[in-house]
Amino acid sequence: MTQRTDPAVTCASCAACCCRLEVMLQGEDDVPPGLTKEDPLGGWVMARLDDGWCAALDRDTARCTIYEHRPTICHDYAMGDADCVEERRRYGEAPFVTG
Repeated sequence: MTQRTDPAVTCASCAACCCRLEVMLQGEDDVPPGLTKEDPLGGWVMARLDDGWCAALDRDTARCTIYEHRPTICHDYAMGDADCVEERRRYGEAPFVTG
């Protein structure tokens, strides 16, 4: 079954909505240790800074600083799918403010 996606949604116009989500790391993920933290259950997740955004997010460009080596869950998060569209709705079209 093919999942429907919204072709009008692109990462270039999204302003990093997904970068506020909890990102559980998997065994094959190769993320720099300084960008990770242990969760209360002993698993590893992407760290977040005090502003709630992922520690790997460039605050000036709203782009991932480890995009080529991003976690599997980030890689599999489909641009324009139902989850993506819901996050955009939840935080607004451009929730990340640079500067």
